Amino acid sequence: MNINIGINEEDRKQIANGLSKVLADTYTLYLKTHNFHWNVTGPMFQSLHVMFEQQYRELAEAVDSIAERIRALGFPAPGTYADFADRTSLKEERGVPNAEQMIRQLVDGNEAAIRTVRSAYPLVERLHDQATADLLTERMQVHEKTAWMLRSLVS
Repeated sequence: MNINIGINEEDRKQIANGLSKVLADTYTLYLKTHNFHWNVTGPMFQSLHVMFEQQYRELAEAVDSIAERIRALGFPAPGTYADFADRTSLKEERGVPNAEQMIRQLVDGNEAAIRTVRSAYPLVERLHDQATADLLTERMQVHEKTAWMLRSLVS
């Protein structure tokens, strides 16, 4: 069936492309955070292990919301490692950094995700796509708060 939501197909495609980048950053950050949850060690183990779990669980829910918005706009959501690798702005970690490096990398990852979200926002705002704007606003708020909390752990 044709989609008639007040946004033409080409504009919906551009929004979906921007959301696909947000999805790729979110999924990549989810993987990194989950990896660090499993592998963190040191004197802050317990608090970081719990914090990272809260963060990756929130990211897992966000991935679903972002992908469903792409689908609601009428386009397939990317869903493979290759799709995400092609679109993400985050650098993948190989190996296991120490706890402080993990925190710093997660700050960088959240800030990169914020920048990706911000880059998608002007088009959404111009097209009066409030549903996507609400989703993007929520993502910015979560990433900014997470980056602040992580940043507070290191000097």
